Amino acid sequence: MMAGRRTGATGPARSPTGWPLAGGLVAGVLTDALAGDPARGHPVALFGRAATTLERRMHADQRSRGTLFTAGSVLLATVPAVAAGRLAGRSTPARLTVTTATTWAAIGARSLAVEAARIQSALMTGDLRAARQLLPRLCGRDPATLDVAGIARAVVESVAENSNDAIVAPLLWGALAGSSGLAAYRAANTLDAMVGHRSPRYERFGWASARLDDIASWGPARLTALLSAACAPAVGGHPAQTWRIATRYGPRHPSPNAGWCEAAFAGALRIRLGGTLSYAGRAERRPALGCGRPPAPADIGRAISLSRAVTAAATALAAALALATDSSG
Repeated sequence: MMAGRRTGATGPARSPTGWPLAGGLVAGVLTDALAGDPARGHPVALFGRAATTLERRMHADQRSRGTLFTAGSVLLATVPAVAAGRLAGRSTPARLTVTTATTWAAIGARSLAVEAARIQSALMTGDLRAARQLLPRLCGRDPATLDVAGIARAVVESVAENSNDAIVAPLLWGALAGSSGLAAYRAANTLDAMVGHRSPRYERFGWASARLDDIASWGPARLTALLSAACAPAVGGHPAQTWRIATRYGPRHPSPNAGWCEAAFAGALRIRLGGTLSYAGRAERRPALGCGRPPAPADIGRAISLSRAVTAAATALAAALALATDSSG
């Protein structure tokens, strides 16, 4: 009998899959925290330009055409991630590099905090005009008629929602499906922002993009609310009270997911969100979320602190999930 490696009843040795994935998720978050987004050539921006070109060529007032557009755009983002994973093969350094790069491209924790802080700084110095000019970089609502309280509310709500969309959700999908999960979720969320809103042009064409994002964000949004409750003491909140407010007020929001994140932040910060807002000249009345006072400019900084705490918790959870999934496989 030739001497060699025993395979035995347990089969051949498996290459470690969990720790390069876990390590890449953590390294990607750290890279984002240290380097942030590049001024030009960000992968998400490049994807957005490609999707915009595709939308112009495919647009029609039909759900079927919008569904094809959504599927094609998601494939456009996912195929390179799958190809990079295949090229990495079983090489641990290569797989670690691919996951790190994809995680960095998919999340936006630093840019979220930076943009929110810039608006807070403008409000704190009394420069309402500058705050109104900066707001569109963070959210899509009309800033022209917003006062200080209105801008503060818009920023806190955007930080809350994007703590899920740009942080928790991509990390969770990355832990479950690797780099392809990160890329696919980022694509779905970007498409929802592009064409998923209600307007004469996108009412039917954007239906598939909006529904895909709703489905992909359903679990992560509730996890974001849970993590916000767990991290509430970091901003002077109470976990149990925060969770009660999230479960009570979150389902009242017209979005199946955004309301959970916003209500949880309202509970942790002990403020009240919701109310009238305007998108593209169209006013909407949103239900009140929470039972505290209206937000003030100082609450933007507290929301940023809560988002950072949620980022740390989500990163640790995603890494643990990646390791646990590997050990059970």
